[in-house]
Amino acid sequence: MSKVKAIIKSFRLRTLPLSLAGIVLGIFLACADYRVKPVSIIFLVLTAVLLQILANLSNELGDVLKGTDTARRQGPQYGLNSGVLSISQMKTLVLVFAGLSFVSGLLMIRFSAFGSLFSLEGLCFIMLLVSAIGSAMRYTLGRNPYGYRALGDIYVFLFFGLATVIGGYFLCAGEVADFKMLLPAGTIGLFSVGVLNVNNIRDAKTDSATRVTIAILMGPFWSRVYQTALILGGWACAIVYCCLRMTDIWNYLFVITAPLFIAHLVIVWKKQDKALDPALPILVMSSFLFAILMGFGFVRFLL
Repeated sequence: MSKVKAIIKSFRLRTLPLSLAGIVLGIFLACADYRVKPVSIIFLVLTAVLLQILANLSNELGDVLKGTDTARRQGPQYGLNSGVLSISQMKTLVLVFAGLSFVSGLLMIRFSAFGSLFSLEGLCFIMLLVSAIGSAMRYTLGRNPYGYRALGDIYVFLFFGLATVIGGYFLCAGEVADFKMLLPAGTIGLFSVGVLNVNNIRDAKTDSATRVTIAILMGPFWSRVYQTALILGGWACAIVYCCLRMTDIWNYLFVITAPLFIAHLVIVWKKQDKALDPALPILVMSSFLFAILMGFGFVRFLL
């Protein structure tokens, strides 16, 4: 495997739809309420992609440095843990994508609905951007990474759910309508935690020697109960939101994704260890499709 292929593999491109799910939903919901500038959408999507790649690279580097990723690892081998990339090269990649994320994030704020880096809104979002970059890097990197203390679920819910949906909506619209936005944000947040949880269920045996995760604390059975609760909770939030804001029967277009989520849970309950790997892309793509259909259901009546 060449270095270029190794780098692309370390990007973990199959995770990108998950990082875009919240942004896409926030954009669609904003488009249903306001006129949104296309340039705002472009930099929102670009920043989300760069932050996800930064998180993936940092995660791989942190796991290798702490000895979590070994030959016994249940998941796929990437550029660094396969030996193609060196630690110094991975550190360089992490710094490059941290810088790219920051620059793209500044442009995202500059071309947002409020259009200024030095307004109160702009300064608050710069602080949020810096926090997002730090969180992306500190999942497994640093002296006290939160991913090794069973805190990953909280951070994923906050940044992949609340921050992406509500933040995306605010950047496009310039304001947040009301408290109801917590519901679609909660949906994406819970689905995102589900992706992390099933990954941790798969790797529980090999991770237990070096880290603590919710899946390890709960054990095989209860971590699967937790996974089921995350999926059902996400659906409940979406249904309640649509009931509160229903403008058209098309608001419920997302229900056609139900068989995909059922297929995901069937794999989670029936498979063990490496055999759980197919459950990850199914949930990632299901969440992305869910977000697109839910958002489109609200803008359809404007078309």
